[in-house]
Amino acid sequence: MTNVNASAARRRESILRAAVRQGLLAPDRAVLAAFVDLDGVAASVRALHTAFPDTVNVLHAFAAKANCLVPVLKELRALGMGCEAAGAGELAQALAAGFAPDRIVFDSPAKTRPELARALELGVAVNADSFQELERIDEILARSPSSSRIGVRLNPQVGGGDIEAMSTATATSKFGIALDDDGNRRRLLDAFRARPWLTWVHAHVGSQGCPLELIAEGVARAVAFADEVDRTLGRRQVTGIDIGGGLPVNFQGDDTVPGFDSYVRRLQDRVPRLFGGDYRIVTEFGRSLLAKNGFTAALVEYTKTSGGRPVAITHAGAQVAARTVFMPSAWPLRITAHGPDGSRKAGEPVPQDVAGPCCFAGDLLARARPLPLLAPGDIVCLLDTGAYYSSTPFHYNSLPDPAVHGVRVGPRGDVAFEPLRPAETLEDVLARTGG
Repeated sequence: MTNVNASAARRRESILRAAVRQGLLAPDRAVLAAFVDLDGVAASVRALHTAFPDTVNVLHAFAAKANCLVPVLKELRALGMGCEAAGAGELAQALAAGFAPDRIVFDSPAKTRPELARALELGVAVNADSFQELERIDEILARSPSSSRIGVRLNPQVGGGDIEAMSTATATSKFGIALDDDGNRRRLLDAFRARPWLTWVHAHVGSQGCPLELIAEGVARAVAFADEVDRTLGRRQVTGIDIGGGLPVNFQGDDTVPGFDSYVRRLQDRVPRLFGGDYRIVTEFGRSLLAKNGFTAALVEYTKTSGGRPVAITHAGAQVAARTVFMPSAWPLRITAHGPDGSRKAGEPVPQDVAGPCCFAGDLLARARPLPLLAPGDIVCLLDTGAYYSSTPFHYNSLPDPAVHGVRVGPRGDVAFEPLRPAETLEDVLARTGG
C-alpha cells in the first residue's frame, strides 16, 4: 500500500469511528449510512479548475446525475461549478441549489415541450439531441425569444469503450445526431444556416471504460465540425464547444488516475484548436469529481455458511449499489472490513460472500472476496461510492433510503458531520408508495 493509499485508508477509518461514536451507524437504528468527504470534493474541484489553462473561457458544469442531493449541489456551486441537468428533476434540483440559469446546461434525449419552454424561458443552456427537438425549439422561439445559449449534440461515432452501457458515441448510440450517417452532415449544416441562434456544439463519448484516446477523438471531431460550420457558412456562428465529461475512475485503489491534468494534456495533443481561444468550453464531469470522495457503511446483521463458503448478510445491497449487483464485472467495488467500533478488522483473509438484504439471490456485493472473517455487528465499507450509489437509490423491497452525511476533518483531526439527506422513515416509504 502506498503512502497515499495508507493516508486515505486512515482518513476513512477516522470518519467511520467518529460516525459510530456519534450514533450515525448503530445496531437496530442506523444500520446503513453513506458519507461524502466534502474536503475531498473541494480538492477534486480545485484539481479540475487547475488542469485547464487560464487562457480559455471554461465553465465546469457538474453532472447532477452523479450526485443529485441538493446540499451537495450547493457545495459544488460554492466551489465555482456550474451544473448539468439531464432531466426536469435535476433541473429543479440545480435551481433549488442556487445555480444561476446561465450556469446550467439542460441535456436529455427526451425533453418535453413544457420542459424546453421552461428552460428557454429561464435562460438555461440547452443542447438539442435530435432534428425533431430543433423543430420544437423553433416553435417555442417563434412565440418567445430566449437568452439561452443553444447547441446541438453530435454523436461523433468514434466507437465504444470497455463498458457498452457507458459508451455514448457508438455507431448506433441513442444520443445525439449521428454525424456520419448518410445525409446528416449536410442536414446539420443546413440547420445551423437556418438558425443563427444555434451557436454551440456538444459531444460526449462516454465515461467509465472509455480511454482518454477515445474521448479526445470525440472532442476533436466536435471541434472539426464546429470549424466546418463557420467555414461553410462564411461567418462566425459557433462560439462554444461542450465537451462533456466522462473521465474514468480508478476503482482498484485510492490513487486518482487518470487525473484531470492527464486528460487536458491528451486534449492539447490531439486537438490544440480547442485551446486557441476561439471557443468557450463547457465540461460535464460527475463521477470523477465525487466517486472517490465517498463511501457507504453497512452493519453485518447475520453470518452463515453455504456450500462451505461463509456468507455475510449486510444492509447494503442492490438498493444502494445497483450497478455493482447487476453488473459486477463492470462495476466491482472495493470492500473493507471493520469491527463494531469502526476499526479496521485484522485477521487472515477468508474468501466469503458479502450479501445485501434484497430478496433475490443475486443481491451480492462480492463473491468469494478475501476479507477477515466477518461476524454479526461488524461493519463493511463500500469504497468509491460518492457518486451514483446512495444518492440514487433503487427502491427494491421498499427499503428506506439511508442517511447521507457530509464530512469535514479539522486540522487536529476532529471530524464534523452535516446532514445531506436524512434517513427515510417507514412513514416516508408509505408516503412515496401511495400509503
